[in-house]
Amino acid sequence: MAPPHETSAAGSESPVPVVTVDVAAASDLITSAGHRYVDVRTEEEMNKGHLHNSLNVPFMFVTPQGKEKNPLFVEQFSSLVSKEEHVVVGCQSGKRSELACVDLLEAGFKNVKNMGGGYAAWLDNGFPINTPPHTMY
Repeated sequence: MAPPHETSAAGSESPVPVVTVDVAAASDLITSAGHRYVDVRTEEEMNKGHLHNSLNVPFMFVTPQGKEKNPLFVEQFSSLVSKEEHVVVGCQSGKRSELACVDLLEAGFKNVKNMGGGYAAWLDNGFPINTPPHTMY
């Protein structure tokens, strides 16, 4: 297992170190170490498939003007997860979740980790997912 590495958001005045773990490490943390998983993809993305027992707090919304940051993200996240809980944050590829982790760390969350590669890497590794039921018309 590769050790976590730290990254920081580009352009921030005081970089906040984000710990990024690969999907295998994230899977271990979620299934064995009691970490909660919060998916920051849109509701539409979540409806196509998601990790078991994942929570969803969209970091961005798709609007007619393009993607816009959810102005209530930290507030909504705080309503589901305490600042002391151990959390793995993921998105489709790992970029939005990294940005989300920066915001969460700046807001005082102590134990958040970014899942590198995101949901796409989760799928590529064959880890289990929940998918919506298929309907026949």
